Amino acid sequence: MLNRDHEAIMLQEVGGVSGLSDLLKSNLDRGVSSNEDELLQRRDIFGANTYPRKKRKSIWRFVFEACQDLTLVILMVAAAISLSLGMATEGVKDGWYDGGSIFFAVFLVIFVTATSDYRQSLQFQHLNEEKQNIQVEVIRGGKRVGASIFDLVVGDVVPLKIGDQVPADGVLISGHSLAIDESSMTGESKIVHKDQKAPMLMSGCKVADGYGSMLVTGVGTNTEWGTLMANLSEDIGEETPLQVRLNGVATLIGIVGLSVAGVVLVVLWIRYFTGHSNNPDGTTAFVAGTTGAKQGFMGAISIFTVAVTIVVVAVPEGLPLAVTLTLAYSMRKMMRDKALVRRLSSCETMGSATTICSDKTGTLTLNKMTVVEAYLSGTKLNPCDNTGMMFSSVASLLVEGIAQNTAGAVFSPEDGGAAEVAGSPTEKAILSWGLEIGMNFTDVRSKSSVLRVLPFNSVKKRGGVAVQVSDAYVHIHWKGAAELVLASCKSWFSVDGSVHPMSSDKDPCRPGVRDAVQLCSAAGVKVRMVTGDNVETAKAIAFECGILNAKDAASETIIIEGKVFREMSETAREEVADKITVMARSSPNDKLLLVQALKRKGHVVAVTGDGTNDAPALHEADIGLSMGISGTEVAKESSDIIILDDDFTSVVKVVRWGRSVYANIQKFIQFQLTVNVAALVINVVAAVSSGAVPLNAVELLWVNLIMDTLGALALATEPPTDNLMKRHPVGRREPLVTNIMWRNLFIQALYQITVLLVFNFDGKRIFHLHNESRECADKMKNTFVFNAFVFCQIFNEFNARKPEEKNVLRGVTSNRLFMGIVGITTVLQILIIEFLGKFFGTVRLGWKLWLLSVAIGAVSWPLAYVGKSIPVPARPFQDYLKHCCAWRRPRRRDEEQGGKS
Repeated sequence: MLNRDHEAIMLQEVGGVSGLSDLLKSNLDRGVSSNEDELLQRRDIFGANTYPRKKRKSIWRFVFEACQDLTLVILMVAAAISLSLGMATEGVKDGWYDGGSIFFAVFLVIFVTATSDYRQSLQFQHLNEEKQNIQVEVIRGGKRVGASIFDLVVGDVVPLKIGDQVPADGVLISGHSLAIDESSMTGESKIVHKDQKAPMLMSGCKVADGYGSMLVTGVGTNTEWGTLMANLSEDIGEETPLQVRLNGVATLIGIVGLSVAGVVLVVLWIRYFTGHSNNPDGTTAFVAGTTGAKQGFMGAISIFTVAVTIVVVAVPEGLPLAVTLTLAYSMRKMMRDKALVRRLSSCETMGSATTICSDKTGTLTLNKMTVVEAYLSGTKLNPCDNTGMMFSSVASLLVEGIAQNTAGAVFSPEDGGAAEVAGSPTEKAILSWGLEIGMNFTDVRSKSSVLRVLPFNSVKKRGGVAVQVSDAYVHIHWKGAAELVLASCKSWFSVDGSVHPMSSDKDPCRPGVRDAVQLCSAAGVKVRMVTGDNVETAKAIAFECGILNAKDAASETIIIEGKVFREMSETAREEVADKITVMARSSPNDKLLLVQALKRKGHVVAVTGDGTNDAPALHEADIGLSMGISGTEVAKESSDIIILDDDFTSVVKVVRWGRSVYANIQKFIQFQLTVNVAALVINVVAAVSSGAVPLNAVELLWVNLIMDTLGALALATEPPTDNLMKRHPVGRREPLVTNIMWRNLFIQALYQITVLLVFNFDGKRIFHLHNESRECADKMKNTFVFNAFVFCQIFNEFNARKPEEKNVLRGVTSNRLFMGIVGITTVLQILIIEFLGKFFGTVRLGWKLWLLSVAIGAVSWPLAYVGKSIPVPARPFQDYLKHCCAWRRPRRRDEEQGGKS
């Protein structure tokens, strides 16, 4: 109630924050106990810091949605008519096969589709929960510990710093220049300053500046933020740009397939009703004036079913499914590689990145700092904790500045164990050094009182504190960028009056970063370092990480200071942006200007950042990458992907996965279009020329299942290969179907069409079936065509794995899912031919025909090997089509004579 009504008067009635703490049986300095039983008791009494989630969709909902597919609905209606008429004319025992088989195939497609969609939904929901699981610091038992935001309880004491999200409703205990952005709750962009007069803090708001600590008074649905979130539905149905493009492709191909199916339907009906179609026994299927209405209607429905099934095969429903599968697979694997995807589209975009603007601290370096050298009066302290030569007044002033001018803390265990230091890497390094020179953190802080704090941020590049040491003296301590602090100094402690600055080591380069940078360079991705450090430090780190080399250092425009870049005109910034490799002494706004200039030059820009002020650059970039450890919540919310281990090598892994997403989609497109073209041409040519189709409705539904769901699952889950990082980035507007894919597609489709049509029209002679009845011969021939067609697709799946490589079997055994799906498809095909013939309208094949079917499919491997030696033009095939199909307006006579219209 305190927070919902913002009643400071009620707070005073209970004795202020101290009295409220007593009521909640908490301690403002030590927090609550870390005992699990006490924490559980508090959750039972005050509630947990969670909110009820919207009920997830059940698998039956996905089944219902799959049943709404228009082509499947039409097939079910046709199957129902076929079933009823069949049983009416042929009896229940024999008349249910045709309609029942179609029903069975349709239900199988629905079941597999619904199951696949349901599994992907569960994966996206799990990843969504990971995004909301924010890690916070909390004081329990006098010790700062990390905890999930969901684990907070009423009575917890939570430290706050710039960039944090307020994790629960609470009351300010103490703070310095604490400013809160409450726009997420109030809708007003005004920054609210918090102090003892305005101590109420609302969950979900962001810390805009300063630091402090709060007492948690409300959690979960007992907060305004929790109530709001409980009423919001989680949107896990985001469509990525690639999905949108593929939906368009699928629609276009579907229109073509529908047109072809319409032509086939009209041709077959004309042939049927004019007496040019025959029954399996050779008799005329329809004789005007003789054939009954029921039988004629049954024949027309059978033809209609074939036409509808052609549409099912023609519509590449697996294209959007393939994107969903590969995104879900990639996101799950990226989590293992320490990258949490917040926006699906970033998975695709990262594969097109041409440049990465990276922070230095934490991303390229370890973000672990120690003071290794210290100087006093021109004399180096050796070791750096040697205080024997230090004047007592200097020593006391030094430790006072270390203890008071910090947002960190030192915890001394009651059992006398080693002190534990908390805070940012820089603060931890300085506090640890203070302990080494004899600082008693608690004692020093008790000897002076803080009057004013100016928190450090990346804009000011320095932070200070004013402390009252006595009635007569006030000490002001500063820390930050050396040139800024020293420029403000008028006096200093020295024996001979000379200036001797204190320095500390360079943050060492992370292991593996140099190799990662070289890998990016080979992949056509330029790495640029943007840092707040001075030029010399930035240059040294850039050399160590491999971002710079000796040749680069000679160029004046390679290394630039943020101020110089900032003062350039927009045109000048665009001209120089491409050449910049290192930007030193940069502000967050300089990073934003660099990102904008690079994007105007046509680059796909990825940016890493961890601070609150990095949010604009992260938002502006094509892909924003925030740091999971050192990053603020503001930075994380502005980013597309969170690098959980703050390591640049993980950024490179994200690039690999991004390229893998795009490559896997292309593999599936090649496979899908090959099946589409082959199945359509075979059925259309056979239907128009002979009035019958070799692939019936149930068989085509099985092929549809192979190429849509199982094919997508097999090809969309290919892991990234090293070859992906040997290519250059894919351009924004490059066609999805490349010339290499067109070449592979045409070769395989032409082979399948030619061979299978030969067996379709001349199969009786080839298989010596002249002595068999026409019905038996046609069934044997059609069964062989169907079997050979399926094995062509099974072998072509291997070809699709490696569109550009001749050895299509390389690394295939490492993908167990792919091998499993190929194995399952093969086993099911054997079962269909040998045991389910009545359902599929097939007959058993002898071992010779089985071997021939497999051999026809296997020929696609050497064919692909030879075909990949054929060179392809650099110009996209689609451009040639546009050029050939372009309509030219006739030129008027006045234009030919050079006149103006």
